[in-house]
Amino acid sequence: MNSAALTAEQTARVVDIAMDLARVGDTGRLVEFLEHGLPADVTDPAGNTLVMLAAYHGHADTVRALLARGADPDRTNARGQSPLAGALFKGEDEVVTALLAAGADLDTGTPTARAAAGVFGRTHLLDGAPGGNR
Repeated sequence: MNSAALTAEQTARVVDIAMDLARVGDTGRLVEFLEHGLPADVTDPAGNTLVMLAAYHGHADTVRALLARGADPDRTNARGQSPLAGALFKGEDEVVTALLAAGADLDTGTPTARAAAGVFGRTHLLDGAPGGNR
């Protein structure tokens, strides 16, 4: 994003809008923001990325679009939570599959996705993932 053309307040507003688009799964509009220079791994004040918010809210298509544009599937938020652990917590199986297909690390974050899968009875989703059920 060409932040030189925007004030800090305007940049913050653009990020807020993008985060809202990720939360509601408005993939088309969110991709437009990325095409105009918004970094795929931009974060909100809590350290959440667009992938984190899309994953937590169950928007697998949005997660896939972000990953295809270079978003990091393992970037944790300020609380150390990963998108994969969040998707497991919320029971978002399609998002889990998308993140694993992108190479998300089962042992990133606190709790790890591996631990979250165990706690929430979702270890079957880890079958076939690198280092899956061990």
